[in-house]
Amino acid sequence: MNHENYDPDDRIAALATPWAESAIAVIRTSGQGSIEVLSPLIKADLVNQESRKMLYTTLKDPQSGESLDEIMIVPFRAPGSYTGQESVELYCHGSLPGVQKILNLLFRSGFRQASPGEFTFRAFIHGKMDLTRAEAVQEIISSKTGKAQSLALNRLSGVLEKRINHFKDSATGMAALFAIQLDYPDDEVESPPLPLKEIEEIKNGLKELIDSYRVGKIYQEGVVIVLAGRTNVGKSSLFNLFLKEDRSIVSDVHGTTRDYLESWISLGGIPVRLYDTAGLRKFEDSVEEEGIRRTREVMENAHILIYVLDGSIDLSEEEEEMLAQSHPEGKGKRVVVWNKADLSQNRAPAGAIPVSAVTGQGFTELEDALRLQIFADTSQIGAEAVVDSLRQKELLERAFAGVVKVEEAIHNGLPVDVLAMDLHDVLQALGEITGEVSSSDILERMFSNFCVGK
Repeated sequence: MNHENYDPDDRIAALATPWAESAIAVIRTSGQGSIEVLSPLIKADLVNQESRKMLYTTLKDPQSGESLDEIMIVPFRAPGSYTGQESVELYCHGSLPGVQKILNLLFRSGFRQASPGEFTFRAFIHGKMDLTRAEAVQEIISSKTGKAQSLALNRLSGVLEKRINHFKDSATGMAALFAIQLDYPDDEVESPPLPLKEIEEIKNGLKELIDSYRVGKIYQEGVVIVLAGRTNVGKSSLFNLFLKEDRSIVSDVHGTTRDYLESWISLGGIPVRLYDTAGLRKFEDSVEEEGIRRTREVMENAHILIYVLDGSIDLSEEEEEMLAQSHPEGKGKRVVVWNKADLSQNRAPAGAIPVSAVTGQGFTELEDALRLQIFADTSQIGAEAVVDSLRQKELLERAFAGVVKVEEAIHNGLPVDVLAMDLHDVLQALGEITGEVSSSDILERMFSNFCVGK
């Protein structure tokens, strides 16, 4: 979709539901004249149909006279639609050949295939949403947990947009103040006090949003947690306990897990990519050697390494060395689990969490410890407005840097025209976040990641 030579009024159509057999499929259309074009294709008067009111009818091909499907159809008159322009939605049976016939009819009748994200792009250019809400649409679709979806819904409702607009309003007020001082010399009008309090408020608010990015990224992208340890310590049993299903083979035979297993789980709303790995020991054949090599590779990339010990037997020399180390292998953090606590007569080593993968003993404490590790570097867990877009975070950092420059310029007694230039950079960055200021290549890159029906 080339936004520079883009015609926002031409008619587009696309399947909004997955391209798969289903009970019902939804086809969306948008563009000036959509209702008039579709009306002759059905056995009803769509032109005079009440907006947003569903109509049951038959869709016919006027060329062949063939009845394509019995459908439900809803007209939306501008601006009361998702895109802000005239639109129609068709609800048909989810037969793939049937859906294709309907789309072919629409394309012959003056609609073209919508590009990825084009419906949401039209909503943006018609003022139905700003860029923070538009990005939230895709974030809702790609959410891996209920918590991630809830945070994205918050952004879609305009929580982030309101915060940004508040900062813009304050910065605009300051810009007006500087403009007055530039327009009138000191001897003609008394200079108003410099807005240091307002600058501090914007700076603190921007810093809070920037800090929230780590939380937003965690909920949107998830974290990698790896179960590691020597053979037969109960990694696979613990993996199954996290999944609440028997996914990994559990056996008393050493070296049962030859390669890693992985699965997405939700840890209190946090998306987690959990890995069960081959036991660490001296390998006995080339297959086990490759499994251990892959295990070490996965361990290197873990955000959190759960190192599992067997509480029913003595620690090995390697395990004692591991406990003595302050940091795990790789770049992440480490949580030590003293498994088989129900079979152990010994006390768990300092810092280790006693757990029984069989009875579930200590599992809640393990989950709590993992959540603490995940959010150890942030205080933004309960924040209402959470940023998870790298684009937004970088623009917030740019705005923050501009506010700091304004503040420093005031303290250094620099002239008002310098303050005004720095403040202009702040307003520019904030405007790019909401889409008030945007370039075509940024829009192209953003909306191209959307689904076709969005």
